[in-house]
Amino acid sequence: MREFAALYAALDATTSTRARREALAAYLARTSAADAAWAVWFLCGGKPRQAVPTRVLRETGARLAGLPDWLFEESYQAVGDLAETLALLLPPPSRPVSTLTLAQWVEQRLLVLRATPAVQVPGLLEAWWDELDTASRFVWNKLITGGFRVGVSRQTVVQAVAVVAGLPTQVVAERMAGDWTPSVRAWETLIDPQATEVPPSRPYPFFLAQSLTEAPQPVLGERTRWAAEWKWDGIRAQLVCRAGEVHLWSRGEGSITARFPEVVAAARALPAGSVLDGELVAWRDGGVAPFTLLQRRTGLVRPGATALARAPVVFIAWDLLEDDGIDLRARPWGQRRTALEARLESLPVTARRTLRLSCRVEGEDWDALARARDSARARRVEGLMLKRVDSAYGIGRSKSAPEGEWWKWKLDPLSVDAVLVYAQRGHGRRASLYTDYTFAVWHEGALVPFAKAYSGLADAEIREVDAFIRRHTVERFGPVRSVAPQLVCEIGFEGIGESPRHKSGIAVRFPRILRLRTDKPPQEADTLARLRELAGVRA
Repeated sequence: MREFAALYAALDATTSTRARREALAAYLARTSAADAAWAVWFLCGGKPRQAVPTRVLRETGARLAGLPDWLFEESYQAVGDLAETLALLLPPPSRPVSTLTLAQWVEQRLLVLRATPAVQVPGLLEAWWDELDTASRFVWNKLITGGFRVGVSRQTVVQAVAVVAGLPTQVVAERMAGDWTPSVRAWETLIDPQATEVPPSRPYPFFLAQSLTEAPQPVLGERTRWAAEWKWDGIRAQLVCRAGEVHLWSRGEGSITARFPEVVAAARALPAGSVLDGELVAWRDGGVAPFTLLQRRTGLVRPGATALARAPVVFIAWDLLEDDGIDLRARPWGQRRTALEARLESLPVTARRTLRLSCRVEGEDWDALARARDSARARRVEGLMLKRVDSAYGIGRSKSAPEGEWWKWKLDPLSVDAVLVYAQRGHGRRASLYTDYTFAVWHEGALVPFAKAYSGLADAEIREVDAFIRRHTVERFGPVRSVAPQLVCEIGFEGIGESPRHKSGIAVRFPRILRLRTDKPPQEADTLARLRELAGVRA
C-alpha cells in the first residue's frame, strides 16, 4: 500500500504526461502482478462501491481524533475532501506500518468491509488506520469512499503498460478494452506477447475526433476529401455481436447491455462477428428526441415496459468495425461505410427501425456544409462530423495525418447571462477555494437556480470569484454558501430541454462559465422565459 500511495502522490504532483507515464511504468515494472492488476484497474476508472457509510467514517474519525462533531465538520469544510480530512486528523499510528500489498488491502479488507456487520466496522477502521502512515491512509480512505481518482488518462496508463510489456500501444489498448476483473491471470495475459485469447464480448478501443474551432477549409483543405455526417446528441456506444451474444459498450468501456434491451433485441438480427460503432439517441415521432428524454433511461439498470415506452431509444450506426468476424478497421472509411450500408440493408425491417444508418450530409463545398451545420440545432443534433474518406479507424484521439482524420464541427454553445447565488469548495488542489457554483435567472421578480458550473475560469479569475464569495456570503448550509446576488456570468451550454426534475423546469447540458460579466448589473441578467425560448418550451 505504501508504494501505491507513493505512486498516487507522484502522479498527483505533476501535470506532465511524460512524467506520469514514466512514474507509472516504473511502479508496474517493480510491483507484483496482483498489485499491478489492481493499480491499472483503479487508474483506468475502476471503483468498488462505497464500503463504509459516510456517517460512520465521520463519527469514527472524529472520535479517534478527539474532536467534537462540530469541529470535525469545520475541518472537513476547510479541507473539502473527507478522505484527506481523515488522513490529516487521525493520530499517528501506534503500530508498525503495514507491509500488506495493495492487492491484499483490497481483497482481504476493502472487499470484506461491505459484508461486515455494522457494529464491527468502526473497530476495523480504527485497527487498520493504525497500520498506515498519512499518505497511505489518504489513498485507503479514497478507496473506502469510492472516490479514488487521479488525473491520469486511460491512454497514459495504456502507454505505461505497453512500455513494461514491450508491446505496441495498440495491442495493449485492445486487450484493455471492455470490462475485466483484476487478477494475476488478467495482468499476465495483458502483458504476455504470445497471448491470443479474446473474450467474445470485448469491444474495440474507441476512435475519437478532434474539435474544430475555426473554419474547416484552412485546416482540412479540399472538400472532396471529406465526408460529413450529423454529430448526434446521445451516448456513444459499440454494438458487439459474437458467438451468439450481444453486448453494448459505452465510450467509457462500461457495459450498458441491460439498459437498452430494445437495441440488443434488434442486434440479434446481425450475423455473428459484427461490431458497429454509433450513438444511442432518444427517438420519438420519427426523429431525434431531446437528450433529456434519453437521460430518463440512463439511470435504469433494467428498464421495464413503461420506461421503454416513455423513452424509446435507437442505435444510429456510423461505422462497421468487424463484419463476418473480419476486422475492417484498417480499411478506408469509404469502404467501411459501403459495407455498413449493405449490412444494415440486409436486416429485417423490424430490426432497421432500431438499428438506423447515420445519414450523410451533402454539400458541394465548405460554405454549403456550413449552411447545413446552421440547421443542426433545429434537428436536435450538435453539428457535423467530418471524416477523411480514406481514414482508418484508429485508437483514441490520434492525428496521424497533418490535418487529422476525424473532426467534430459543433455549433457554438447557447448562452445566457446568469447570477451567482450559491458556491461550494472544490476538491483536490482546489479544496481551499470556492469553485463549484450555482447560477440563477429571473422569474416573476425572483431568482430561480437552473445550472451548476465549475469550469471555464482561469486560475486568476477563480481566485477573484473566491474572494467575492467570501466577502458576500449571506448564509451557510453545511459546505454550501449562499451569496449576495451581485455577480453576473455568461453561462454556455450545449443543449437545453424541459425537465420536470428541476425547479426551473429546464435542464442544460455541459454548462460552463464563458466569462465574467462585471460590466452587467444583476438586474439585467436573463430570465427563465429566455431559457424557455431557447428550449422551445411554452410557459
